[in-house]
Amino acid sequence: MPTNSAPDLATITRHQRAMFGSRLLIAAVHHLSVFEHLSAGPLSPENLRNQLGLAERPAMVLFPALCAMGMIHYDAYGRLALTALGQYLTPDNRPTLAGYLGLEGTDPGVLDMAERLRNDGPRQTPKGLAFVKEGDAHSPMDDPQQARFLTLGLAGRAQHLSPVVADQMTKRQGHLLDVAGGSGFFTFEWLLANPTSTATLFDRPQVLAVANELLDTFSQSGRPGADTVRSRITFQPGDMLTDALPEADVLLAASLFHDWPTDTCRMLARRFADALRPGGELWVHDAFLDDTLDGPLAVTDYSAQLFWVTKGRCYSRREYRSWFAEAGLEPTDANIPTQMDYGLIWARKPVR
Repeated sequence: MPTNSAPDLATITRHQRAMFGSRLLIAAVHHLSVFEHLSAGPLSPENLRNQLGLAERPAMVLFPALCAMGMIHYDAYGRLALTALGQYLTPDNRPTLAGYLGLEGTDPGVLDMAERLRNDGPRQTPKGLAFVKEGDAHSPMDDPQQARFLTLGLAGRAQHLSPVVADQMTKRQGHLLDVAGGSGFFTFEWLLANPTSTATLFDRPQVLAVANELLDTFSQSGRPGADTVRSRITFQPGDMLTDALPEADVLLAASLFHDWPTDTCRMLARRFADALRPGGELWVHDAFLDDTLDGPLAVTDYSAQLFWVTKGRCYSRREYRSWFAEAGLEPTDANIPTQMDYGLIWARKPVR
């Protein structure tokens, strides 16, 4: 069972996610001509975005990634400019590696990435958004096979991270609401660390069916207190975007906001704030961009992966804290690292 002394598995996920960063770089050189646009001089992010014909989300995936790779940077005036390294990706530089990267320019993954960048996602919206509900349409996570595939696919990551997260989160008596809690491991571990507390695991019905099976194994693990978890947890099916959320003293949003565009994130922050009792706490566990929006590389690669399969991307802590403040919460300045390039931030609901 993972503990705080367990090895950090970031090396594994970094290798997986680097594929998406590579596609971004090759698409930027061979299909979007980013470096050619910057070869005449620095451009404001908005100006560069307009010249490339990119919407806000793909630009906020691409520009931080190229900065993290050391190919472009922000100058003293906040403009994007080529670095000395990035000069070697301009077509007129001698030597240039633009042609070398172009050898992979027709790779299907690169072609697909270029199309997604230009269109802010795949042309056919359901493609590549396999696990995100689209408007009033049927949620793919209501399909038993898809729900089981994703929930079990993410369960190993959650099982490894959840003891670390539970150890770093607040210890208090009260009720935890784990929204879109998936496999349930974050809830299970928090209840184990807070033996007088209760919790609600809120997700789609087919996801909760898998979590219920995983709870059986967890409860029978022989760990002290594990046999009490089932009596203290409620499984509540629902849609977090529309259905009423139960009141809670602590609300956990783990790997949740990054599936959604900015406007939806703001709405979710308001909904979560409303569900908290006075003095309650909203905790977010996720991978965060630097507030300067130029790295780190592991997170920009992850943002590219999220861009590929969801409506969202990775966000900075500053962006999260602005949503919390807009929702009437009091953000703390705590930046708590966990593992696998993730961390925790949290905000408190005032006691009026």
